[in-house]
Amino acid sequence: MNYQEEFITFMVRSGVLTFGDFTTKSGRKTPYFVNTGNYKTGAQAARLGDYYAACIQEHMPEGIDCLFGPAYKGIPLAVSAAASLYRSYDRDLPYCFNRKEVKDHGEGGSMVGYKPKAGDRVAIIEDVVTAGTAVRESIQLFQQVAPVEMKALFVSVDRMERGTRSCSTLDELRQDYGIQVYPIVTVREIIEFLHNNPVDGRVHIDDDMRARMEAYLAEYGAR
Repeated sequence: MNYQEEFITFMVRSGVLTFGDFTTKSGRKTPYFVNTGNYKTGAQAARLGDYYAACIQEHMPEGIDCLFGPAYKGIPLAVSAAASLYRSYDRDLPYCFNRKEVKDHGEGGSMVGYKPKAGDRVAIIEDVVTAGTAVRESIQLFQQVAPVEMKALFVSVDRMERGTRSCSTLDELRQDYGIQVYPIVTVREIIEFLHNNPVDGRVHIDDDMRARMEAYLAEYGAR
């Protein structure tokens, strides 16, 4: 298996990628759900960092000066990705993350970790982007921190759904900010890999589930 197929299997085994009947924050009824809050062990964090690092190394083997993890879910993602980049590829990239509330004592400020400086090329590490709110807030935040270049966004899964326009939310971010966006996997890749392909003896996407997922994409998918 390539690292994308390994990642899909990893999400299923971790209880992060599940199938059934769910409602997204936007009110859409979806037959599958990605809940990254179900990652909860050191082994999972290490492997998750490996998959992000593999995606970063594949698409941007150079040209990044800093990894940024938006609070809160992005924090462990950026840390684990930075550790894996060093361990697996000998790339020692600094990382930083933001506070939800600005600290007015001690070192102060809204950023923790590396202090970005003018001209730094920053990559945002996120989990699953739905509306893109956290990413937009991150870009606005950096306008007050330093004149950096928001170079790329790495996410775990691209749901390939429409945002506020006919294109996907990730395409909106590409168009609005000129930022490069790379998912570890897309929902199409999930469907193709798991369709009638058992994980630990169980088929998660049979013909019926595939039909439901295709219908969902037909209704809400990006054009």
